Amino acid sequence: MRLKNYPKTYQTERLLLRPLDLADVNPWADFLAHPKANALFPKFLTENTREQSMLWIERQICRYRDLQGGLLAIIDKKSGEFMGQSGLLVQEVDGKKDLEVGYHLHPKFWGNGYASETANFFKTLGFQISEVNSIISIIDVRNENSKKVAHRNGMEVSKTTIWKGLNVEIFRIQRP
Repeated sequence: MRLKNYPKTYQTERLLLRPLDLADVNPWADFLAHPKANALFPKFLTENTREQSMLWIERQICRYRDLQGGLLAIIDKKSGEFMGQSGLLVQEVDGKKDLEVGYHLHPKFWGNGYASETANFFKTLGFQISEVNSIISIIDVRNENSKKVAHRNGMEVSKTTIWKGLNVEIFRIQRP
């Protein structure tokens, strides 16, 4: 599975969604250092946040190059502030490749519908630019907020599994 013509810069009503670059290392390190933001991340990701941030962003840039999707920066259109990341990712779960809508929003922006706005945008885009029959979101079983976003995005739990050492639920929506 490859995502051609992705990523680009996109816009929603309130947000600018653009490819990550190395200028995003510090704001992403701030995200990784925030106790609420990283509570459900594997601990190795938060040990040296600046270094982990650099590796994370470089991994997304490699995904772009390899046509494997990648998370994009979420920027507030009004303030220009970096809010988090969201996007489409080619993921392997239990030996099968799927297209995922992923989202990570800094806690200070929680509760304003931004995660739902980006998740819905990328779900729609994913069906437009790929031939997949369904799209998933991989969510830690303890992450109630992300589960609510997935439900608002029309997704339902299709299974529970272990993914990268985490207990996760796979939320799925079929192509309309």
